[in-house]
Amino acid sequence: MTRIVITGASGGLGAALARHYAAPDAVIGLIARRREPMQALASGLPGRFEIHALDVSDHAALERAARDFCARHGAPDLVIANAGLSVGTRGEEGADLVKLQRLLEVNVTGLAATLAAFAPAMRAARRGTLCGIASVAAFRGLPGAGAYSASKSAAVQWLEALRVEMAGSGVSVVTLCPGYIDTPMTQVNRYRMPFLLAPDEAARRVARAIRARRRLAVIPWQMALVSLVLRALPAWLYDRFAARAPRKPRDLPL
Repeated sequence: MTRIVITGASGGLGAALARHYAAPDAVIGLIARRREPMQALASGLPGRFEIHALDVSDHAALERAARDFCARHGAPDLVIANAGLSVGTRGEEGADLVKLQRLLEVNVTGLAATLAAFAPAMRAARRGTLCGIASVAAFRGLPGAGAYSASKSAAVQWLEALRVEMAGSGVSVVTLCPGYIDTPMTQVNRYRMPFLLAPDEAARRVARAIRARRRLAVIPWQMALVSLVLRALPAWLYDRFAARAPRKPRDLPL
């Protein structure tokens, strides 16, 4: 029996990952704010599903869900902290500090709380993989998306520290930084998105990186090259290049 937990499972990459891992001998815990999409997803897939409708910023609810899952099925073999939010922001706008706070709450603290809820049981079992979904936006401060870039950069650093802390425990920690995936989060963007992946293809590549226990992986490989170039640019050149970059809409619901 394979035991997997996925947050942000009501749509997009999370739902695609559930489809990828679904199998007759699998038990999959689905976590997201919206129950109905998760129920519809689970009804069409093989295997057993545990559905928990909660916000990952509700740490007490996450801990209850983790205790329930582990009590029923034992420690997970894989936990994917995938839940995340994105919205355009401007650093000079004081009103956007609320957006920054919400993105940090979900993309960083929610990710950390998800993994922390399951890590003790996995350490005790001396097996499994903890995976956090970050973004290529983590590698530079993207104009118009400062809150998103900051949250994903913080997630990368948190996961790196966690990986070292879990060394020798039998539990692997994988950090994944996808580029553009064709989901509701990106479909609002009013600009061209290079190397855009369909959700199911992105899920296959994510699963491959997890299976290889990659410490840090950028998906797809073309975006890995882009991220290397961006990180290598001196500040004056990056500023000139980024000043002309398109901006994410600022009026999205959170």
